[in-house]
Parts: sequence; structure tokens; C-alpha cells
Amino acid sequence: MILNFRHEWKHEINYCDMLILRQRLDAVMKRDSHASGGRYLIRSLYFDNIYDKALKEKLDGVNFREKFRIRYYNGDKSFITLEKKSKLNSLTSKEQAHLSEEEARKIVSGDIEWMKDSGRPLVQELYSKMLSEGIRPMTIVDYTREPFVYAPGNVRVTLDYNIRTGLKYTNFLDWDCPTVSAGDQCCILEVKWDEYLPDIIRDAVQLPGRRVTSFSKYAVCRTYG
Repeated sequence: MILNFRHEWKHEINYCDMLILRQRLDAVMKRDSHASGGRYLIRSLYFDNIYDKALKEKLDGVNFREKFRIRYYNGDKSFITLEKKSKLNSLTSKEQAHLSEEEARKIVSGDIEWMKDSGRPLVQELYSKMLSEGIRPMTIVDYTREPFVYAPGNVRVTLDYNIRTGLKYTNFLDWDCPTVSAGDQCCILEVKWDEYLPDIIRDAVQLPGRRVTSFSKYAVCRTYG
């Protein structure tokens, strides 16, 4: 399969930065139509193996790496996706496959034999790697996202904050499961685009003293378990 990579910037910003950016972005971009009230809650369940391969590759800055996660939004279990995010230097690619609530529940509980005959290549790939590499559900990551879109360049800018972790608890379908704050960071600015980033967006996201970072919500949350 040929991966379609996109450019990606990440910046760690503070609360005042977020207020400034929110005002700028509202002036030049549109709010994502899927976001109720301009934001949504994201819950992800990240996978890793017993040797923390995905975590260590992230911390070591391996040029090409990938990680699997299952995700849903605003507690709505009618639309759950399995995702594989691949990263090559500053480029990212994401593959997706839909899961039913029952299928997601089976994966979390370790009932995975059905995956090999699912007819979905990404589900089958996860199954293969769960067997060959020992990949398993590792931790829940929750956060709030404010997404903005701009058609030229297929630009997507997001403000992510209130990052929380479920520690070792992996039943991510339990929306009321206990989570704790993952540190004291305020917000993560993410900018993604295809072939080019229009100047109007490049200028809007510029903040003095803020540089591109390799921030990982998964890595931050794994600090706690």
C-alpha cells in the first residue's frame, strides 16, 4: 500500500497563546463542521508491545515509526475507528478502518481470532502484529480538540488541551472510567497540510519564541504508567 504523507508541525503553547490563536484562526479559517460547539472530546486507546517499542522509538527519534490506536469522539460508540499513524521525519500518514463497538470490545479483551477473517487489511495487520510482535492495548489518552480547516492546501489546524490518561486501565469503552491529568502542559498546536501551507495560515500560527516540537500525547501519558 502506498502511504499518502502530509506535513505536520506541533508546538507546545500556553493558555495566552491559545486565546490569541483561537481569535486569529476564527478570522481566517472555518471551524470543522463535525465539531459541536467548535470542539469535541477525543478518547484513544494506544497499543504497544511488552518492550514499549512504540514509546522507545518515539523517545529515541527513530525516523520511520508507526503506532496503532482505536478512537472515538464525544462518547459516541457508533463510530469507532482503528488507526495506524506512520511518521517519516516531519511527514505523517494515517490509515483507518471502522470497528463496531463489539469488535472494539473484543480487541480490548484479547478475543482477536475473528480479526484475521475481517476482510479489512488494517484490522488484519493489527491482528498479525498482535501475534508476531506482542502488540496489545496499553493506555487510554483523552483530550479536548478545537479543529479548524482551510481548503487551499487541505490545511487542518487543531488546538488540543486537557490531556488526561487512564494509566493502566484499558477499557476505553467505559466513558466514565477514571483518568488523571497528564502533567501541566496547557495546549498543543498542530498544523497539517498537503503540498503547500498558504501564507495566510503560516502567518496566523506564528508565535514568538515557539518552535516546532515532537510532542507525543501517548508518550506524555505513558509517563504515568
